[in-house]
Amino acid sequence: MPSFDIVSQIDGQTLDNAINNAKKEILNRYDFNDSKSTVDLEKKTNQITIVTENDMRLKAIQDSIISRMMKQHLDPKALDFGKEHYASGNMIRKEVNIKEGVDKEVAKKIVKKIKDSGLKVQASIMDDQVRVQGKKIDDLQAVISLCRGEDFGQPLQYINMRN
Repeated sequence: MPSFDIVSQIDGQTLDNAINNAKKEILNRYDFNDSKSTVDLEKKTNQITIVTENDMRLKAIQDSIISRMMKQHLDPKALDFGKEHYASGNMIRKEVNIKEGVDKEVAKKIVKKIKDSGLKVQASIMDDQVRVQGKKIDDLQAVISLCRGEDFGQPLQYINMRN
């Protein structure tokens, strides 16, 4: 029976390249001259830590990271910008989480959307992914186009298409 999986993953090496390019851009910008701003990517916890002096620079760093991710063909919806915290002195610290895996609520929305569409497929939630099975590959492709047309607040990939 043909099937495929709906997942939310981000390539670690591509993300690392995007963050490194953003760091280089920040170092070379005139408005960041004499700045103590840092951007660090923690690969184990999938977290980006930004430390800078003021809100304007923080916003510029976020914009730089988003633009570099888009140039690397990564979806910026995978970034979860939290609140700013004041670090030592007058520094602002912001931790940006990277969403990986389909959340339970999002998975339920995906399954509900597929079932409401009337297509003859079965969708089931498996850990942090959604598996879709059907008798015809055309139905599976219709599910993919249906999910691409909807915004679930997370970037989705469609992998493991099997016959």
